[in-house]
Amino acid sequence: MTAVDDPVLVVDFGAQYARLIARRVREAHVYSEIVPPTLSAAEILARRPRGIILSGGPKSVYEGPAPTLDPELYRAGVPILGICYGAQLLARQLGGAVARTGRGEYGRTALSVTAPSPLFADWPAESVVWMSHGDSITEVPPGSVATAHSAESVVAAFHDPERRIYAVQFHPEVVHTERGAELLEHFLLDVCGIAPSWTHVSIIEQQVAAVRAQVGGERVLCALSGGVDSAVAAAVVHKAVGDQLTCVFVDTGLMRAGEAEQVEETFHRQFRIDLVHVKAADRFFDALAGVTDPEEKRKIIGTLFIRIFEEVARDLGAGVGGTGPRFLVQGTLYPDVIESGTGEAASIKSHHNVGGLPADLDFELVEPLRLLFKDEVRAVGEELGLPHEVVWRQPFPGPGLAVRIVGEVTRERAGILRAADALVVEEIRRAGLYRHLWQSFAVLPAVRTVGVMGDGRTYAYPIVIRAVTSDDAMTADWARLPYELVERIASRIINEVDGVNRVALDVTSKPPGTIEWE
Repeated sequence: MTAVDDPVLVVDFGAQYARLIARRVREAHVYSEIVPPTLSAAEILARRPRGIILSGGPKSVYEGPAPTLDPELYRAGVPILGICYGAQLLARQLGGAVARTGRGEYGRTALSVTAPSPLFADWPAESVVWMSHGDSITEVPPGSVATAHSAESVVAAFHDPERRIYAVQFHPEVVHTERGAELLEHFLLDVCGIAPSWTHVSIIEQQVAAVRAQVGGERVLCALSGGVDSAVAAAVVHKAVGDQLTCVFVDTGLMRAGEAEQVEETFHRQFRIDLVHVKAADRFFDALAGVTDPEEKRKIIGTLFIRIFEEVARDLGAGVGGTGPRFLVQGTLYPDVIESGTGEAASIKSHHNVGGLPADLDFELVEPLRLLFKDEVRAVGEELGLPHEVVWRQPFPGPGLAVRIVGEVTRERAGILRAADALVVEEIRRAGLYRHLWQSFAVLPAVRTVGVMGDGRTYAYPIVIRAVTSDDAMTADWARLPYELVERIASRIINEVDGVNRVALDVTSKPPGTIEWE
């Protein structure tokens, strides 16, 4: 997926809300991207931003080293909005004052608007916002005007209308701030003058054009799983190049129950897309034998996927005068890229289709979803007419059950986990909670525990129930499942899945944990 012209850039100062800011901008139908603060003004301006938003961050502007911004950017005339740390950085770099007053503000806070501002158009004089700061802006920069205050912040917002620089101490991107979405829209539409043209239809049109420009009349392979990401990527590319596309479903032995049947039904029978089904379970189990490190698992799986796609490409080009596809479609998303580590971003875990690819890749990648969040992908899938059960299927990791088995991956453990996972999903659906949860699944730690079943001693595996709520997988909260539902799932797993004698419930949010166990 190619970058979109004239974006709004969100400069990430390490805030947990930076991704949320980017999503809120897109919800206003304006395209946004996240960039690190280490870029120079020239590098940022080379992207032709229509607006720049500075995120919050965990540090003080007085800490060393605290993240900063190239001051040349302030002279470029591009509208800038600083949020929390971003507001304090603006105040300090432009000649104002920031101090640790000993009176920080956290949580819901009363805000008083004291001067006219485009950001506060049609706002009431008093409202509730969400604060989270220790330092406070005590003096606005020369040429700026304070536009709001709170009980503990003499400057809760300020602006310099001549330079089109705006700052708010609170977080308009969170739902706890009343009319926060309106404030962001005022900045985007009124201050930056951006037309709200980032829509699901425009995304499809742009990416169809980009795919056609990239592949021309050549043949294309698509790495297809049963998940929504690869399904939507396949649909976009099929709309772009039609019969030039061949989808490849690799049965790794690490898929969810019924995965292969669903893929066959959707893409071969319903959409009439050329589909190659490769049964490769033995190869994956052999390659993973003795491997326990999760990053090594991901890289082994990513490499083996590519080798299989290369074999399929050679087979497709084996005819007289034939040439195999040299383009490979993947359902990489924006959070995958962020989590795998890009530029200054820390690597949380490599995704097999981002950080797990072999260096000697023979394909040119086609990634029509690379700049999209999951909610945008689902909306695009619906617009393209994909079945509801595919579009709204919960996310599933590319390496499959391999990263839900904590320890060595074996055929026996994969079979146990697949059966337990199917029961978790079945009961979650029966309880009417499937659409309300981001993910719900089973995990198998490769340890054995003592139990008693009947009148005898058992020594079998535990299963962990993992269920979370989230908007985009960048952060997540553990789901408060009804006790009777947990009891029913646990009872069914122990009674119906051979090799399991204990069930636990994971109550860890992200952060500090990740959604997947590996």
